[in-house]
Amino acid sequence: MVEKVLHTKLCDLLGIEYPIILAGMGSVAGPTLAAAVSNAGGMGVLGVTHLTPEQIRDWIRRTRELTDKPFGVDILLPAGLPTSGTMLDLQGLLPAQQVAYVEKLRKELGVDDIKWRWETSLTTDLPRRQVEVVLEERVPVLFCGLGSPAWVVPDAHAVGTKLIGMVGNVKNARREAEKQVDIIVAQGHEAGGHTGRIGTLALVPQVVDAVSPTPVVAAGGVGDGRGVAAALALGAVGVLVGTAFVVTHEAGVEHVEIGQRSQVEIDNLKRKILEATEEDTKITRIISGKTLRSVLPNKLIDIWEKDGVPTLPMPFQSILIADLLEGLRRKGKTEYLGGPAGQVCGMLKGLKSAKQVIDELVEDAIRILEALPRDVIIRKS
Repeated sequence: MVEKVLHTKLCDLLGIEYPIILAGMGSVAGPTLAAAVSNAGGMGVLGVTHLTPEQIRDWIRRTRELTDKPFGVDILLPAGLPTSGTMLDLQGLLPAQQVAYVEKLRKELGVDDIKWRWETSLTTDLPRRQVEVVLEERVPVLFCGLGSPAWVVPDAHAVGTKLIGMVGNVKNARREAEKQVDIIVAQGHEAGGHTGRIGTLALVPQVVDAVSPTPVVAAGGVGDGRGVAAALALGAVGVLVGTAFVVTHEAGVEHVEIGQRSQVEIDNLKRKILEATEEDTKITRIISGKTLRSVLPNKLIDIWEKDGVPTLPMPFQSILIADLLEGLRRKGKTEYLGGPAGQVCGMLKGLKSAKQVIDELVEDAIRILEALPRDVIIRKS
């Protein structure tokens, strides 16, 4: 049980007990996990990438039934998305070469009889309609794990919603700070999911210096209390943690409910993370069209790279392989599926509760920070 306090200005800004934020992972972060993290003293975040506005509203309200603590919603806002049309319309714009290749793969893998069930409401302005629901529901925090939330700053602040933007370089960090985004997450190359090219240790202090006094949260490579202590030493006011929360009992429950991922796939992702070493992840564009770190093994990545077929930019790559992935999921072909995960895989050894993860992060960080004056001797020259 945590007895001592680990408190930074992030805690005051968000109204939370500990400076730990759950990454809004679209595959696993539903109401159960988000509420568990918030109830344990951190800030839970819902990952709602593929949800309709109506499903997001339901998740927000279900989260409020599970916790009275602050929580957030993570929405991807990639630049360059079309502003009109449906996802089915975009299918008609896919290049013939890539379409033929994916159709061949579907047949070879025995999943050509299954298609992704596109919702008629999934139009290309989906992210904006998702944001509207978050603001209507007065969610305390809107997190943007990809792209910039700067365009929504006035409307968000008008209803008391704070904005968190994620960056992978100093240039984008300055842009977010100039647009009055409340908190900036500096995410290093080590992170799971969509990630950049600069390591956390190099990125965080440069972002801190560039955007001061805007508070900075560190992400990428944080799997235990040592990562929390290191982030604070680099000038961050807290940490964003993803992979360590994937391997919790609460992760992935609601995504199984709504049919995005089968229970077999969720269990497979957790197993792969727990069995992986620090070398068993890979950066690929095959899943979304943007660089994304996924856990291995994954036969789909192996086949695609061997065949040398070019990927498409976001969102076209995701649309291109939607039917293929849906077929693999529904037929339980998990050897062709991976999932976002960071290089901290190697330090994660077993399933835990979200509260246990929070408690261990806090207790270990406090122990390390308290020991520094004793363990590190500073002498006058």
